[in-house]
Amino acid sequence: MKHAVKITLFLVALFLATQFIGLIITSRYVDVGQTVETGELTWKSLPGIGGVDIERPDIDPAKSFLYILGAIVIGTIIILILVKWKKISLWKLWFFVAVALCLHVAFSAFISANISIFLAIILALVKVYRPNIFVHNFTELFIYSGLAVIFVPVMNLFAAFALMILLSLYDMYAVWKSKHMIHMAKFQTKSGVFAGLLMPYKLKLPKKPKVKGKLVKVKTAILGGGDLGFPLIFAGVVFKSVGLYKAMIIPVFAAIALLMLLLLGKKNKFYPAMPFISAGCFVGYLVILLSSLL
Repeated sequence: MKHAVKITLFLVALFLATQFIGLIITSRYVDVGQTVETGELTWKSLPGIGGVDIERPDIDPAKSFLYILGAIVIGTIIILILVKWKKISLWKLWFFVAVALCLHVAFSAFISANISIFLAIILALVKVYRPNIFVHNFTELFIYSGLAVIFVPVMNLFAAFALMILLSLYDMYAVWKSKHMIHMAKFQTKSGVFAGLLMPYKLKLPKKPKVKGKLVKVKTAILGGGDLGFPLIFAGVVFKSVGLYKAMIIPVFAAIALLMLLLLGKKNKFYPAMPFISAGCFVGYLVILLSSLL
């Protein structure tokens, strides 16, 4: 078992919560009135910032996965450069902007844009510059909803499957072969700013943080942001054709696959989670198809 049972269950529960919250937020961006009037699924516009509109990328849905993969490659290269040059301040600034934007999009599904951007900026500032485990994991529940709202409308099912398959292959290469994913995870953890869930084995630090001049390290379980965001995007694309409640079947099977990985994995060893989560997503989609035949 990779982690203690309690830690494992917490990670899986937070994973499920992230997926369900994301699907609900994505569904709230559907323009029901226009959809009923035209008979075609219509999406609400994204909330603006200071009078400046945020636009979804204007791309061919069938080729959308290529643009997303390209953005991932460029982002990875930038992070690796920051790792090499140890530019933690630049990484924090970049992360702050991304977090604030995604939270703003997510919160705007429930509250006005003016209140949403204020709340998003405050939480992003705390998350990046005054981090604590509670704010960190709370914001993680919503960040990937923002990404889903941006990308789900511009993708089709083919692109969603292609993205999950290619990302799974990339994840295996990045963890088992090149190992640069491990280096990036360690850099993010060291900087105090990590994209993904963090679950420390102890919430309270020892009264004496140093023993014989050495810092006492608190063991922490992590689940990367991509392992949260991409299955949500996949489920969101499926939601467009089967509806909200059926689409929620996918996170359940993805969570089961994640649970199996954590139960069968070995301690102190890194594993690519995407192949397992993708398999769970595909099984969930198969179950949806089979249920429609009954």
